[in-house]
Amino acid sequence: MQHPYGGGRRGPRLRRRRRRLPDAPATPTDSGVQSSTHPDYGTKWLTEEHIKDTADAMAANLKQAGYTNVNLDAGWNANWDWQFRTDANGIPEADPERFPNGIASLARYVHGKGLKLGLYGGAGLQKPIYDKNAPILGTDCTTQDITVMPLTPTNMWGGDWKIDFTKPCAQAYFDSIADRFASWGVDFVKIDGVTTDNIPDIEAWSKAIDQSGRKMWLTASAWPIPREAGEGLRPWANSVRVDTDVECYCNTVSTWTSSVDNRWEDLPKWLDVVEPNYWPDLDSMPINNNTGRGIQDGITDVERQSVMTFWSMASSPLYVGGDLSNIDDKAVSILTNREVIAVDQAGVIPTQVTAGTLQVWKKRLPDGRLAVAVYNLGDQPADITVTWQQLGVHGNRQLRDLVNHRDLGKSNKSWTAKSVPAHGSRLITLS
Repeated sequence: MQHPYGGGRRGPRLRRRRRRLPDAPATPTDSGVQSSTHPDYGTKWLTEEHIKDTADAMAANLKQAGYTNVNLDAGWNANWDWQFRTDANGIPEADPERFPNGIASLARYVHGKGLKLGLYGGAGLQKPIYDKNAPILGTDCTTQDITVMPLTPTNMWGGDWKIDFTKPCAQAYFDSIADRFASWGVDFVKIDGVTTDNIPDIEAWSKAIDQSGRKMWLTASAWPIPREAGEGLRPWANSVRVDTDVECYCNTVSTWTSSVDNRWEDLPKWLDVVEPNYWPDLDSMPINNNTGRGIQDGITDVERQSVMTFWSMASSPLYVGGDLSNIDDKAVSILTNREVIAVDQAGVIPTQVTAGTLQVWKKRLPDGRLAVAVYNLGDQPADITVTWQQLGVHGNRQLRDLVNHRDLGKSNKSWTAKSVPAHGSRLITLS
């Protein structure tokens, strides 16, 4: 599921937009629930029935706070043996066992809930599509006519063939996929495995979406995107994955050290290139279920709040991982805190004030308030003091705790977050 940013796609024919309420992307996807001790989860979870259940749960629990997107990850067009399905023209189509009524029908159901639908794809040309030599719609070309020769592996896993974008039919092939997605009512596209080598793929997707006539969010993904690709992707993608998978591929979705805490180390490397409408994607937030049936998160409530605070300070899309049909009350409380969401939706890239074990981050909100977050990445409780000199402000300031909706009074020199627990955080504003 994704919390919506109000922007459309980024590209040369669309005005850049400031996002309003972000597509709070919770990502109820197959990959989102592969890791869990619950026996029902795994590669066979991704089905039409489960996605409808997810849409129902999102509409009931999270929609009112602005979460809008149900995004399907890898596997929506794969059979149970993980063989990917395409039609005669090499265009991905849903596996009929997983989605017997097709994606267009599913999109109508999701849209009927007031939500949006997203799909997944990979960079490059899949080898089976090349082998099929599929005719490209609207052209005299086939998929074997658009690859680099000799055949060259591409993307992060090297499993697909590199496309030669000097050949005009290459763009036509992407246009045919985007047109099909548009006809189904797709609102979001994630392209995975992107390296510097695949910047032209994202450019082609951007142009294809623009010409389709339908707004779709385009995110470039990998584990993570190489930093050297950052500037090249910026004109074409709405968001960019700046970190590895949050999922640990163990018996739960994630743990603090595998790999939630990587975000604090990796986001700073991207702060000089991300900007409004080219948002840093920190992957899905493991804030869904720590209790009862289908336990997934693998992190504590304190850690879950730190995740929500860090993603929001980063102005990252707010994706929620896991099976939302089993979301717990604490997750709903954390995810629907409107004061914290407003920090995310402000659409401002943050500044890291201090690094290390005890970190301080800040960003100026559009209404003039200064948002300040502190994080204790250590293993013992700690006091964290922030001075006005560090923040570049002076004078009396009114402090407010956004997580607990509580005014903290005034201060004119500093603020100390007392006894911040291990892996904990605090989020305040100065006005």
